[in-house]
Amino acid sequence: MDPARKRTIRLTVALTCAVVLAAALVYTSFSASSEARVPSQLAGAQAGETYQLTGRVVDGSVERLESGALRFDVRDREGEQSVPVVYAGVVPDPFREGREVIVNVRREGDFFVGERDTLVTKCPSKFTEQQRPT
Repeated sequence: MDPARKRTIRLTVALTCAVVLAAALVYTSFSASSEARVPSQLAGAQAGETYQLTGRVVDGSVERLESGALRFDVRDREGEQSVPVVYAGVVPDPFREGREVIVNVRREGDFFVGERDTLVTKCPSKFTEQQRPT
C-alpha cells in the first residue's frame, strides 16, 4: 500500500476518534448537570428524590446534634421561606451563618437530609460593589 495513503487513513481515523470523544465529553457534561433549587421550589419535593439545594444559612439556626450531624436552616436569598437540613459529613471551613451554601438533599418527612460530603460553601466575592459613605 502506498505510504501517502496510509498516512491519510491514519489521519482520518485519528480525527474521527477525536471528534467522537469530544462529542461524548460534551454530552456527558450537559447531561450530568442538575439545576440547583432554592427552598421555595422544594415545597412539593418528593420523599426520597435527590435535589441540589442552594441558599443562605439562617442566622441562629446552626446546631450540632448528639449524633455529630449538623442541623441548620437554608432560606431563599431574598425570600422568607426556609427548609431545615440535617447534614453529616465534612463541613467546609468557611461554613457559617449567613453564608450561601449548596448541598445535595433528599426529603425525609418534614426535613431534608444532606448527602455526605456534598456541602459546598460559596465565599463572598471581594469584587462586589461596596457602599460608599455619602
